[in-house]
Amino acid sequence: MQERMGNPALVLPEAMQALNALSKVPTETGLSPKLLELVNLRASQINGCSVCIDGHWRVARKHGETDERLFAVAGWRDAPYYSEAERAALALTEAVTRTSDRADPVPDQIWDEATRHYDGRSLAALVIAIANINVWNRLNIATRQIAGAWKP
Repeated sequence: MQERMGNPALVLPEAMQALNALSKVPTETGLSPKLLELVNLRASQINGCSVCIDGHWRVARKHGETDERLFAVAGWRDAPYYSEAERAALALTEAVTRTSDRADPVPDQIWDEATRHYDGRSLAALVIAIANINVWNRLNIATRQIAGAWKP
């Protein structure tokens, strides 16, 4: 496969600046970089974004994430490696990423569980992080970016 064009965020530097600024908000709000990389990896798996799947495990490792947790993130419900707060974030990630899979894309049960673990600011930051990785996934997929070209 060949990429269709350069990543739109690279073609339009002002878009890159905006996306980079948005990506800093969740960590500045206090969310763990390891949690955010699990979220990035899981959304990217769902969306089939090979660029982000290939890149975000690398970023997660730089933050000290373990192989067991990285390898098992697609099966997080059955794997013993995740805290209840991480499970709530991963469930929210899946719901927000799969918006067309059900009539109520983010059911109250998933939202309420997230609110048990995250206060208003951190929950807002988590939703922003999920939205942002979905933007990156869509940019990469639409333009057929090549996995391995981005090595964070």
